[in-house]
Amino acid sequence: MSLTRKLAHNTIMQMIGRFGGGILAVLGIALITRYLGREGFGIYTTITSFLMFFGILINFGLTVITIQMISERDDGIDNILNNILTLRFISAVIFLGIAPVVALFFPYPVIIKIGIAITALAFLFQMMTETVIGLFQKKLQMYKPAMAEFISRIIFVLLIWLFIRLEYGILAMMVALITANFLWFVGVFYYASKLVKLRPRFDWILWKEVIVRAWPIAISIVLNLVYLKGDVIILSVMKNQEAVGIYGAPYKLIDALTTFAMMFMGLILPLLASAWAKGLHDRFISIFQRTLDMMLIVVFPMIIGTYFISKKVMVFIAGSDFDISGPVLTILVIGAASLFIGSLFAHTIVALDKQKVAVWGYLIDAVLSFIGYLIFIPKYSYIGAAWVTVFSEAFIAVFSFIIIYKYTGVFPKFIKSSLKAILASIPMVLFLYFFGEMHVALLMIGSTIIYGVFIVLFKGIDFEEVKTIIKLKAE
Repeated sequence: MSLTRKLAHNTIMQMIGRFGGGILAVLGIALITRYLGREGFGIYTTITSFLMFFGILINFGLTVITIQMISERDDGIDNILNNILTLRFISAVIFLGIAPVVALFFPYPVIIKIGIAITALAFLFQMMTETVIGLFQKKLQMYKPAMAEFISRIIFVLLIWLFIRLEYGILAMMVALITANFLWFVGVFYYASKLVKLRPRFDWILWKEVIVRAWPIAISIVLNLVYLKGDVIILSVMKNQEAVGIYGAPYKLIDALTTFAMMFMGLILPLLASAWAKGLHDRFISIFQRTLDMMLIVVFPMIIGTYFISKKVMVFIAGSDFDISGPVLTILVIGAASLFIGSLFAHTIVALDKQKVAVWGYLIDAVLSFIGYLIFIPKYSYIGAAWVTVFSEAFIAVFSFIIIYKYTGVFPKFIKSSLKAILASIPMVLFLYFFGEMHVALLMIGSTIIYGVFIVLFKGIDFEEVKTIIKLKAE
């Protein structure tokens, strides 16, 4: 199989796996929300968000640095990976061990504190698994971890269904999460062991290099915590678990949606990093602009379409108890759009190796977002949290764009693709307006097809450009 065909196969299989995983994640949310209700799902969201807070601390930028370092080198990959895995394991045990202790000082009910203690294991498996992903990107075998994740999602949904039938309660949902993440961990490490020999390594010189390169990303990640998970934590303390549930249900849907942006940028990052490192300025600009065009074509219909059907979407997925979450979804999807664009800018900054400069943006954003949460959550509850989240995502996207322009001189073109996306959205809007009484599933399918047809007619999607990106990867 040629390199180009291998890349195409790898990309397609990964997209299928991730798409299927996304569907299963939404199905899992649907089962849990309908079973637990607003307050119960609020408890579930508080547990996972609290641990995710520590999980992001554990990240320390190691996932991105792993991809960056093994993309730059053709030899010594096993040594790099094993040392980073060892470093990740030690940091994960420390921080996840601290999480249940810290939870004791929060005004949470006992069930949340117990849930945090047992679910920490699920995040340990997840953190270790994510560290290995860069290896599969390097070897053009990303479909393997994607398929392993897909299978683990199937197990998760089946366990959730079984535990609901047996009426085991909230903590059983956490056990399902632990089991699914463990199976994902086993699958990914099995495939990784076929590529490199996995074992603990303590190369202090390499550890020092990793830490030196990772600390700007680590600081940025710590600051990201304030606006990524600060909303749920502050909401859970200042309001109640029902408010967290109302906010958490659409937030989980947004998380599932933004996974695709991160997956796509994981494929693009090596391209950007390689082009910049080799001084191929024209290629760098081409990849950057084409990726931005794709993002713009996605985010406009996403925002516009959600405005018309957000309430129906929430009722369809989470049940009638969550119809009140519709306006929250409408707001958060704007933040998701900013994150889509911002993910391109953030990964580009990593490709430029300008993470240190970006720290100032994250610091400012963290301070402003934290102040915003403290001001608006007490007064406006989950609506206030949603709008501050939108602000924080938009702010960091703009700041990242300024950094890219400063160091590359690249000023991307927004108008052409945006205009095509808006024009293609008009027929979609007319469909949603005049046929709004149809079932929401039909509305989603119909609007997607209509937008897809018109964006192709307006030449918003150029399939030759997709082929060109694949060829660039193969070179």
